[in-house]
Amino acid sequence: MDPLWRNALWRQFGAAIDMLEHALVACPASLWTERLWRTPPPPAFPPRFAEFWYVTFHALVWLDLYLSGVPEEEFAPPAPFAQGELDSVEALPARPYTKEELHAYLASARQKCHTQLFALTDEQARQVVEYPWAKGQAVSFLELQLYNMRHVQEHAAQLNLFLGQNGIEGVSDWVSRAKADS
Repeated sequence: MDPLWRNALWRQFGAAIDMLEHALVACPASLWTERLWRTPPPPAFPPRFAEFWYVTFHALVWLDLYLSGVPEEEFAPPAPFAQGELDSVEALPARPYTKEELHAYLASARQKCHTQLFALTDEQARQVVEYPWAKGQAVSFLELQLYNMRHVQEHAAQLNLFLGQNGIEGVSDWVSRAKADS
C-alpha cells in the first residue's frame, strides 16, 4: 500500500483515537457513571449503555474488533473485559470499568491500529469482511477501517460534548492529526 495513504489514514484514525483519549482522561469521577442521553437503550442492550464509561468501552471494544477484521462471534476482548456478545446484557460487567482499565485498553488499541495500518498491504486492504450492518454487501477491510474511524470519532464527539455541557475544563479542542508518539 502506498505510504502516502498509510500515513494519511493513520494520522486521521489516530486523531480520532486521541480525541477519545482526551475525553476519557478529562472525565471526573462525578460523571463516570452519568448517562450521556436520556433515551433508554433498546431492550437487547445493557441498561448502562449510555453511561460515560460504557460509551467509552463500547467505542474501544468495537475499535478492537474491527481492527481484528474477524466476525463478532470469533472475537473476545482482553481481560478484564466481559466476554460474550458485544453490547448485550450478557456481557455487562458486574461493575463499571475503571478509567485506568479503559485507558490501558485505549493505549493497546491505539498501538494495534498504528501497527495494522502501517503493515497494511493492498491485498489485505481488499480482503472482504462481513458484518451485519453491511446487510449482505461486500465490505473491504480498508472500508471497514474507515467505518471504524468514523465510529470512534462519533463517540469521541459525544463524550466531549457531554463533558463540555457539564462544564468540565480540559475538554479537548479538535485534534487535526494523531500525536507523534506511536
